[in-house]
Amino acid sequence: MAFFLPMEETPEAPVAGQTYDVVIIGGGPAGLTAALYAARGSISTAVLERDMPGGTVATTSQVENCPGCVEGSGADIGRHMLRQAVRFGAKFGSVEVTRLVLQVSPKEVWAGKDLYLARSLILAPGTRPRRLNVPGEQEYWGKGVSFCSTCDAPLFKDKDIAVVGGGNSALQESELLLRYVSHLTIIQHRDRLTATQVLQDRVLGHPGARVRFNSVIREIRGDGVVRSVLLEDTRSAAKEEMPVQGVFIFIGLLPNNDLLLGQLDTDEQGYVVTGPQMETKIPGVFVAGDVRRGAPRQIVTSASDGAVAALSVLEYLRGK
Repeated sequence: MAFFLPMEETPEAPVAGQTYDVVIIGGGPAGLTAALYAARGSISTAVLERDMPGGTVATTSQVENCPGCVEGSGADIGRHMLRQAVRFGAKFGSVEVTRLVLQVSPKEVWAGKDLYLARSLILAPGTRPRRLNVPGEQEYWGKGVSFCSTCDAPLFKDKDIAVVGGGNSALQESELLLRYVSHLTIIQHRDRLTATQVLQDRVLGHPGARVRFNSVIREIRGDGVVRSVLLEDTRSAAKEEMPVQGVFIFIGLLPNNDLLLGQLDTDEQGYVVTGPQMETKIPGVFVAGDVRRGAPRQIVTSASDGAVAALSVLEYLRGK
């Protein structure tokens, strides 16, 4: 995927076949912060990211909860973080990693037929939201469809929105959204919510909140931005179009762990288990950001993970 930097700042791509002191998988806040710290520590640093710099945050139209970040969109923040890392010599490649071999030295990072070698690795592949997989969801992602209330709630001030999900995450996010929106309708496919009663009481006690039980979204509709959702009753199959200006989806996250399973320890949800210095059971392999067990999944905490991981890499390489 193309990204945009002034021509004089276009990053140099890593070279397949070369050995780098550290290869970083993932170009989100964790990976790019790790790249900044590693490159500034005078070690050869390569970042491999399949999408845009910034990772998932790059899809957010406006970010207002990142202290010290440039004002603007998530893509602006991603480009700015990349500039910082590139300034100290980090290489950045827009490639998709397809295989990792961790129990060798140097470690092998494969992108198709291209092989990158690494004395150490920082794995920051992040997570992806669990999707509805309905028409309009992808088309209106960032144009009314959101997976992050902390990022986007202020953009929906005094608007009517739908929240999909009935668990703790959906109700917690709804509580934040109700500070901004005019009306909020929770869409729940069951006949009850599964969130704790305390959360239910707080949210449903708000005059702007209501629930549509036994309902699912079959389509998200709009004209460049979200205007409505098509609901289906799970009991009668009756359909109804409900006007909304935003759809927030909180039906869970999936860790991007496909390349790590069987090589690193994970918890029951598939998140990677690390120590306090982002270390894993394999020497020289560190994990940072949203894919890590217990991560708060915010820009600033991911950046913190990346800094810790890079400092751990510098210490690890000094001991070799």
